[in-house]
Amino acid sequence: MSQKCAIITGGAQGIGKAIAFRLLTDGFSVVIADIQKKNCAEEVKRQTKLVFVTTDVTEETQVKRLIDTSLRFFGRLDLLVNNAAVSANKKIKDLTLENWNKVIATNLTGAFLCAKYAAPHLKKRRGYIINVASTRAYMSEADTEAYSASKGGLLALTHALAISLGPEVKVNSISPGWIDTRDWVNKKSLPLTEQDHQQHPVGRVGKPEDIASLVSWLVKEENGFVTGADFILDGGMTKKMIYL
Repeated sequence: MSQKCAIITGGAQGIGKAIAFRLLTDGFSVVIADIQKKNCAEEVKRQTKLVFVTTDVTEETQVKRLIDTSLRFFGRLDLLVNNAAVSANKKIKDLTLENWNKVIATNLTGAFLCAKYAAPHLKKRRGYIINVASTRAYMSEADTEAYSASKGGLLALTHALAISLGPEVKVNSISPGWIDTRDWVNKKSLPLTEQDHQQHPVGRVGKPEDIASLVSWLVKEENGFVTGADFILDGGMTKKMIYL
């Protein structure tokens, strides 16, 4: 019961899965919350400190059950990573209100609900919330209104929670840029080109492990002066002036 416990929403694949397994390596017990289990079922069978809870973060009753189940398994809660997200990239004339509401509900309202019900337990452990936002909160490609708005809202939610829940709970966000998730998802994707890598000031596209490494850093006690901050992790792309 003394081992630290983390909840990762959207943790069955991609960035969330990489975060989950980095935290396991760091000694955490981990609860993966996702709408389906197939992308992490084998790992859950093998890992004694890894639990899967089927969760739709847009449903308040399911979020409450997630928190209760996590406490029942591990007796404490030290970290919440709000990573669950969907997108609906359509021309604005084709973007329905239903599309918009689903993206906002999953990416933003889901994070609020998880934070709300996790907060009392995180306070007991002087814990952490990390919201996975996006560089789309700062800049956009065409036809990303719902996703960009949800991630911008997540940045504001981050600093609001940091003020409301401090000093007991530290709340920060990470805004990834281009992250190649192919090694952490169960689907094929087009190979990356040399141009894809070289357009980044660091010389490569990002990996889920890059995000997981920053999460690991943020929850170390010696970094406890950090709260209310957003960390842009994009290989320098948002600082690059592009002239055609």
